Amino acid sequence: MRAAFHQNVQEQTTSAVEPATEVLEPRGVRDDAAAGEDLPTDPGPSTGRDPSAGPRPEAGLEAAGRDSAAAAGTAAQAESGGTGGRPAWRTAASWALTGLAVLFILFALVLPNRLQSQSVWSFVRLPLELILGVGVLLLVRPRVRPWAAACLGLGLGLLLIVKIADIGFYATLGRPFNLVLDWILLDDAVSFLQDSIGRAGGIATAAGIVALAAGLVALATLSALRLNRLVAGHASVATRSVLALGVVWIVLAAFGVHIHPQVPVATRNTLRLVEARRAQVRAALADKEVFAKESRRDAFRGVPGDQLLTALRGKDVIISFVESYGRSAIEDPRLAPVVDPVLDAGTRELAAAGFASRSAFLASPTAGGGSWLAHSTFLSGLWISTQQRYRTLLASDRLTLTRCFQRAGWRTVSFEPGTIRPFPEGSLYSYDQTYLYKDFGYRGPRFSWSTMPDQYTLQTFQDREYGRAGRGPLLAEITLTSSHTPWAPLPEMVDWTALGDGSVFGPIERAGDRPTEVWKDARQVRAGYARSIAYSVQSLISFVKRYGRDNLVLIFLGDHQPAPLVTGAGASRDVPITIVAADPAVMDRIAGWHWQNGLNPGPTAPVWRMDTFRDRFLSTFGPQSAH
Repeated sequence: MRAAFHQNVQEQTTSAVEPATEVLEPRGVRDDAAAGEDLPTDPGPSTGRDPSAGPRPEAGLEAAGRDSAAAAGTAAQAESGGTGGRPAWRTAASWALTGLAVLFILFALVLPNRLQSQSVWSFVRLPLELILGVGVLLLVRPRVRPWAAACLGLGLGLLLIVKIADIGFYATLGRPFNLVLDWILLDDAVSFLQDSIGRAGGIATAAGIVALAAGLVALATLSALRLNRLVAGHASVATRSVLALGVVWIVLAAFGVHIHPQVPVATRNTLRLVEARRAQVRAALADKEVFAKESRRDAFRGVPGDQLLTALRGKDVIISFVESYGRSAIEDPRLAPVVDPVLDAGTRELAAAGFASRSAFLASPTAGGGSWLAHSTFLSGLWISTQQRYRTLLASDRLTLTRCFQRAGWRTVSFEPGTIRPFPEGSLYSYDQTYLYKDFGYRGPRFSWSTMPDQYTLQTFQDREYGRAGRGPLLAEITLTSSHTPWAPLPEMVDWTALGDGSVFGPIERAGDRPTEVWKDARQVRAGYARSIAYSVQSLISFVKRYGRDNLVLIFLGDHQPAPLVTGAGASRDVPITIVAADPAVMDRIAGWHWQNGLNPGPTAPVWRMDTFRDRFLSTFGPQSAH
């Protein structure tokens, strides 16, 4: 009797502990079992008892023990104010974290990849990708769910980085980030940062960007895992919700419901982004062969030097690229009032000095940056729109416009005041002499990214090459950098005789605006840009008036439009181009181009692709058109 009593007490105690343990068991396991998942069961030790013999006598006592323990667990839960004995604050914190995870996922899915597409309404949308993602988690087996959630989160994090990269590229270059071709720009970006804010600052900024990207990927993955726990713990509710939201999404999409003009409630922009990137990758991989075929076509490759540029014999030719000089500078009502008067006055002043001018537009392969792409397009006659094409061109023996002049007997020189590092382009353009920053002898202050004012660059060209006595015909390519972002502080024109070693610009730089102040207001940024273009053009006009000879032919053009922050969305990629010459025969040669008189081309002026200029120029100034 005593032994039986102790056995019953032990069984009651054991069964009383089991329900309390079950309260702490993950809810996902119970829901999966209820949903019919084939979960392994443990039959326990055999008792040798026939199941058909009915319940054991002590079963009622065990049931009573379990009921008593369950009641005790419920009372303890109610007393603690939590779930399974957890404090209420921990339960609230857990739900708050889950809510934040879901919000982050929603943010990553509905975030547009262009600044001008973003508004408060952009984030109040129903993304199809969320419905599909939860559906995938519900379809896979429980053991696979965490891995599936982690993969989905990792992919979402990477797509979020792509979206952010797109935002930056659209804001600066007017195009999306290229997954295949733009990675090699990272080195140039780090170099630009180091040149602008110093080596330590550039490295720290780059490291911070890498850390931020890694953090976003980690956060997206953790958020997906958190969402998976919610789905696993409430599988039946999640299933009904996914089905209901799927129907709602289809209805909203079918009827084109918009929460705001151009902002549909039902969205799948992330799926569209993935599809666009797939097409982009395929095109980028195929472009290498496409460009190779284009490069092999060159009508002037075998033309001997004595048949090139015969109509320019004895002329000094200057090709000058004006940084960020775009069509918006002379047509945008926010910019033109500053730039147009300088161009119009310059037309009159040059005419008084005996120089005629004609202007038009070229369509640049880039916008907002990538000056080297425009330079190489103009000089090579090939459309250099990516860094991959640019590097391929550098490794080739393409007959550039500068090589044509060299082949025809001109001395060819290049003035690159913004180039601090080695200049690999020199071999492609085949200059007889290249002047980099270190060769200018400048001792004045930098103006943000621009190493020296354009007026000093032009004076150095005069002193080192153009003003030399007894020289032969000269071809000079001169890059002007004073109109390079961030357009603060800006130089001003000084007396040419006072330039010296550039120290005269010290007080001007110290009195100028700081980029940190200017870039707080887009209107100030535009004003700084317009003033910089006016200064660069004025430097050229003043140079021609002071030093220009009767045999001078000046070609100056922009390389690309400024960033969309200045031009606004939807601006063209056109840049002005002007030819200035004192010899009427030069202007007679280009009469068939139908360019407009003066330095300021009007809205109806011709627009050529920039890569077509080389062949047209060589044909016009050669003995006959190439065949």
